[in-house]
Amino acid sequence: MNQIFDGARTIICLSFLIYASWSDYKTREVSNKVWVILGPLALALTAFQFFVFAPELLLTYVLSFAVTSALALVIFYAGGFGGADAKALMCIALALPVYPTHLLLQPPGLFSPLFPLTIFTNSVLLGALSVFYALLRNLLWKAKNRRSLFEGLETESFGRKILALLSGYKIKVTKLEEGHTYPLEDVYENEEGEKKRKLLVFPKDEEREEIVARILENVKEEKVDGGVWATPGLPLLIFVTAGLIIALAYGDIVWILLGSFLR
Repeated sequence: MNQIFDGARTIICLSFLIYASWSDYKTREVSNKVWVILGPLALALTAFQFFVFAPELLLTYVLSFAVTSALALVIFYAGGFGGADAKALMCIALALPVYPTHLLLQPPGLFSPLFPLTIFTNSVLLGALSVFYALLRNLLWKAKNRRSLFEGLETESFGRKILALLSGYKIKVTKLEEGHTYPLEDVYENEEGEKKRKLLVFPKDEEREEIVARILENVKEEKVDGGVWATPGLPLLIFVTAGLIIALAYGDIVWILLGSFLR
């Protein structure tokens, strides 16, 4: 029975995440119906299995959900990812609070006792690979235009510039209104009433339209059609889904890599 329940919870969680990833990729939006269905279904299956067949895991279940939810909410309110990503992590914690050990005779690799944290670290590591794409685009822009990447932003801190280099790249202002890019800079008025540009650390989706409007107005007033810093709206749910698959098959990538280096 444990094997059946573990398999059911895993298949259901993966199925919903694959659909959510597809929706995220196509529209950068995921209907709340996905989480409204997945959450209660996952809770019912996991709670019943643990209560009947593994009551010693109930405390771990509560702890896993509490820690994962707290992490998801902190990152969401900090602007690290969107609401769908936070809800996905919470639903994963409801469906797979610990590794479904009954699926295989020998669970692969290393993983956290709180399995959603393994999925989260895997997805973050996969998403971090986009850094190489951003760096390459910035190098090509620099070579092609032979201008400073931070014209008009010279007073910004070294740390903010590094974050911009690793997470975004320069695009034409006219392209800000197209696709799913998010501005990595904004316009503000200083004490003298002059308009200045500044780099953003965490662009928030709900502020995107206002920021783009300010940038376009500033460009129009200065009659400039230069490049602005932007970051692609990465479909993070794709990385979360891939992180889950890798966690099930191999374990925690970070711990596996650390173990390899320390041998």
